[in-house]
Amino acid sequence: MPFEGYFQGKRVLVTGDTGFKGSWLAFWLTRLGAEVHGLALEPEYDPSLFEVLGLRQAVHHVNLDLRDAQGLQDHVKALRPDVIFHLAAQALVRRSYRQPLLTLETNFLGTANLLEAVRQAGYSGDRPCVFIAVTSDKCYENKETYFAYREDDPMGGHDLYSMSKGAMELLVSSWRRSFFHPNELATHGVHLASVRAGNVIGGGDQAEDRIVVDCIRALASGKPIEVRNPLAIRPWQHVLEPLSGYMWLAACLGKDGPTSQELLSAWNFGPGDSAERTVGELADEIIRNWGQGSWYKPEGAHAVHEARFLKLAIEKSRHFLRWQPVWRFEEAVANTVGWYRQAHACGFDGARMAALTAQQLEGYCQDGKARGVAWAQ
Repeated sequence: MPFEGYFQGKRVLVTGDTGFKGSWLAFWLTRLGAEVHGLALEPEYDPSLFEVLGLRQAVHHVNLDLRDAQGLQDHVKALRPDVIFHLAAQALVRRSYRQPLLTLETNFLGTANLLEAVRQAGYSGDRPCVFIAVTSDKCYENKETYFAYREDDPMGGHDLYSMSKGAMELLVSSWRRSFFHPNELATHGVHLASVRAGNVIGGGDQAEDRIVVDCIRALASGKPIEVRNPLAIRPWQHVLEPLSGYMWLAACLGKDGPTSQELLSAWNFGPGDSAERTVGELADEIIRNWGQGSWYKPEGAHAVHEARFLKLAIEKSRHFLRWQPVWRFEEAVANTVGWYRQAHACGFDGARMAALTAQQLEGYCQDGKARGVAWAQ
């Protein structure tokens, strides 16, 4: 099995399981034999990937807001998960301009509430917990250069969303040194690491202000695609790429025990250099796979700040985890568009879309094994 069978029988908590990445992660974990528990608000979009994949029936889900500190403490203490993937967040840059306090309360204080819930849950060296905190590639102080950011580069953020993710990284680092120190794992039992990724594409996303979602909605309705910033360069990657990194890191932390101290840090999971394409090139590739369509740049497209270039260095993950991307840019886009084409053709039928999602997941694992990535062997 992938990940050396680590997740078989594990009790895993996924915060944000009703979101795009959280739904893909929960679906994958259920297929690995994990006992998956979810914690999030109700799905915001209809149809949601959470509902389409039947995760309400497959996952032990509770509606709980990260801002509810006591509710989190009660839930984590009662559940005592073996692994926590913390994905829940206000995840949209443009929304952070409209709702700055909600963004900070959810992303920063909500994470602090969850960390405190884990601290109060009574873990120990005999009953450990692996905690993977998911932030963003936007956590870095982006100087708009063509150099890739490494894990030890300064945190920053032009907008409130990006700043909240940089603040999350500082929070996790401080919490680890204060309460979950790597040298004291035998006492507290909490293996705490943070992970950074971005520009994720894949089937099932329905969020506002996402370029792939905007493209598909326009193409499905026969309208030209509105592209705000066509010259911005991004390293695009399929959602399964960072998820494989998060899960492999968790497995390495969980199976190695005290010897994994060097892994208790921050990690980048990004695509290869060939995936660095402009937004305009991404729109062209989506149109090519869809079979028809066009795009245009509207006037007044830069109402809020959007970075022109952002890239992650992944040498640390390659060296220490033997992790690397599996799908090329063209494969990521083809699988993404293929998912949406079938979804629109069948009216987002749950059985068909769950089967296609499982098929894409199996294909990704097979390609990973063929290309020699560590987690897939």
